[in-house]
Amino acid sequence: MLKHARSLQQKKFRDESGEFLVQGAKVVGELLTSGWGVSALLATEAMAARPEFSHAEVVSPHELDRVGTLESGNELIAVVRKPVRGPLSDLRDDELVIALDGITDPGNLGTVLRIADWFGFERVWCSVGSVDAYNPKCVQASMGAIFRVQVQQVDLPVVLARQQECGAVLYMASMEGSSVFAERLACKAVLVMGSESHGISTEVRALQGRSISIPGKGGSESLNVAMATSALCMEFARQRMR
Repeated sequence: MLKHARSLQQKKFRDESGEFLVQGAKVVGELLTSGWGVSALLATEAMAARPEFSHAEVVSPHELDRVGTLESGNELIAVVRKPVRGPLSDLRDDELVIALDGITDPGNLGTVLRIADWFGFERVWCSVGSVDAYNPKCVQASMGAIFRVQVQQVDLPVVLARQQECGAVLYMASMEGSSVFAERLACKAVLVMGSESHGISTEVRALQGRSISIPGKGGSESLNVAMATSALCMEFARQRMR
């Protein structure tokens, strides 16, 4: 099991096995209340002495450091089965979905999942070629949100075009867009965020959604995708509370 667990640091083996790593007491604690399938739970003797982790297999700290990816905090590691997702369903009339187009940083993706969870948005769609949601850095950055927010990799232009046909409004984050604070935001909507380096892809921009921005007065060139997603989600949430 230790060799298999160590291999899950790499996407190739996560894809082949349908399993991934969850690390640290905080995130593993979230996992154990989620109902997700756990193939193995590995812990140091001290961590296994805690009642909530008493069923863990005791492993030496040296071996756990070889399995884990954290600089510190590898005392508890779970091997977890990826969920089986059904066919993608259309948006509900009151639903906001976050769509990420070409996001490559696992920390940003994990933080976006945490943001979606905070604001109560249940789904995040990632374009083909985006970073793996089960990358250990993404799982860690999500702080357990990955167990509550449905994240799926999809053919984004095709899926977004379908949602437009079903009456959803596409909001595309752009420095050149109109202020989000001046928009009356639709309830049935997709918020599309592009990568910092390339922005939203040509194929997605061709769908001609509404371009929105976050007004600012300082000297910073831009916000990173997680910061921008948080600001925009706050305005969507505020308008939905009216």
